[in-house]
Amino acid sequence: MSSIKSPRNTKSSKRGVQRRLTVWASFAAAMTAVAGILVIADAGAPNIEAAVSPTLVGHGANSQAMPLIVPREASEVAGRWQAIVIHHSGTPAGDAVTLGRQHVSAGLSGLGYHFVIGNGQGLGDGLVDVGYRWSQQLPGAHVASAPASTSGDPTRVGLSKSDAERYNRHAIGICLIGNGNRREFTDRQLNELVNLVRALQERHGIPASAIHLHSDLASVPSPGTHFPTARFESQIRR
Repeated sequence: MSSIKSPRNTKSSKRGVQRRLTVWASFAAAMTAVAGILVIADAGAPNIEAAVSPTLVGHGANSQAMPLIVPREASEVAGRWQAIVIHHSGTPAGDAVTLGRQHVSAGLSGLGYHFVIGNGQGLGDGLVDVGYRWSQQLPGAHVASAPASTSGDPTRVGLSKSDAERYNRHAIGICLIGNGNRREFTDRQLNELVNLVRALQERHGIPASAIHLHSDLASVPSPGTHFPTARFESQIRR
């Protein structure tokens, strides 16, 4: 004989379900807040797993969700990574997939950067997309040689072909989604950029003097006039 719950029992059951959902929602919110506090409060030079893995994401063929540390004996070559170059995408939105398609259209074999950091438009705010060039420890394709500047400043000369090749072989390319000449990058983007750069500095012994904005090397407006250069430099020198 089947039993039928009374309306009173049904209401009690619903209240129990709602109470459990409320508890789980509060727990999830608390964990998210704690993770954010840890990122902001970390003023030291973190190791790569602690700095980046909590916000790591991967998309499709152009990036892979994976730890940033790969076994040194398996794929890293001592002294390979000697510098870091910071770029912007020049677009209001995007991720490693969309940038990879653009780079393929431009004649490259795939995404030219090693890392991409999202702004919440296409890739989550502050999330780090790991490109295949990093996961496979391949040279970048993010610094190009160029003729003398046409900006009217005769002192601004593009990189020679050999210098550009050297940077691509030995410099890690990091791209912030956004256009730094039109608007500021998000706080989460900049926090994750600092965390990532510090971690790479620690792992590969890269001095602050070898961390460049793309505009330091060539007559290009990247990562843009809204990039907080002074604040960034002070943070990576701590």
